[in-house]
Amino acid sequence: MPNPRPRAFSGIQPTADSLHLGNYLGALVNWVAFQDTFECVYCVVDLHSLTVGPDPAAIRDRTRRTAAQMLAAGIDPSRSILFVQSHVPEHAELTWLLNCVTGFGEASRMTQFKDKSLRQGSEGTTVGLFDYPVLMAADILLYDAAAVPVGEDQRQHLELSRDLATRLNARYGEGTAIVPEPYIVRATAKIQDLQDPTSKMSKSGSPGGILELMDSPKVLAKRIKSAVTDGDTEIRFDPGTKPGVSNLLTIYSALTGRGIDTIVEDYRGKMYGHLKADLADVVVEVFTPLREKTQSYLEDPAWLDAILAEGAARAREIAAEVYGRIAGRFGLLPPGGAGRGSSADG
Repeated sequence: MPNPRPRAFSGIQPTADSLHLGNYLGALVNWVAFQDTFECVYCVVDLHSLTVGPDPAAIRDRTRRTAAQMLAAGIDPSRSILFVQSHVPEHAELTWLLNCVTGFGEASRMTQFKDKSLRQGSEGTTVGLFDYPVLMAADILLYDAAAVPVGEDQRQHLELSRDLATRLNARYGEGTAIVPEPYIVRATAKIQDLQDPTSKMSKSGSPGGILELMDSPKVLAKRIKSAVTDGDTEIRFDPGTKPGVSNLLTIYSALTGRGIDTIVEDYRGKMYGHLKADLADVVVEVFTPLREKTQSYLEDPAWLDAILAEGAARAREIAAEVYGRIAGRFGLLPPGGAGRGSSADG
């Protein structure tokens, strides 16, 4: 019986031991909510993470850690498909097909590639980094995703996915690929670095500027209390002239669901120290159960691996069908000859 719900796809790289507050508010909170209205497919995109040349032992460990944190945040394997990208070989196979319809200039214009290649130089820039957006397009198109929850920084990559889907349909016939719709994360989830509040919070930022889900309460509190604020002592929301305190207010609002104006009113006449102390309590209260659940999952790697194996099996059921359809439109002979996907006209 057909699933009446549209399908959503998104993924996260296992490039650190812990996800951070920006990942949690900008991705996981939305992903959990998506489970109510979408058939969700969520992926630990380990193939993408290879573009930075990770240590093999670290990538294996971080893949499990990332999956465990996704489960702890509320990704429910009974309601969603959760798996590891490399466990479904159709991701790499579809990437090659898409490479063959993607223009070199088109791929060269991807902003993230241009920025990273300029920093790393031609000798330090891999073909994998260049091809990263095409692999991302394959991730999305492989599941006939109708919606893709992504951050603003991934909008250009998603547009490439839409362009390629449209191109496939024009070249090989309607229905070859589903054109995905973006679901861009709202600005309320845009979290800045605690030490450099003009920059996005990320694992590549300042060591003291990031709040990680696996941090101890002591570390979380210290980083919030050491956050950069502003020269005067007035607590008000003004990202242009007071980016530090505005960032703290954004975090407070995002974690509690309270309006920023209401929070500002509560701290009228108070000092930054009062706001920081209370925010530290809020962050610790949110992160502690996430950290404890994650640790309990990591203590049972066989259970965690079984969850990911089941997710990969379910993902492959979808991926094999979609890949077979697209490969057939390209004219590739399917295993067994005249079987599924062998007709060029569908």
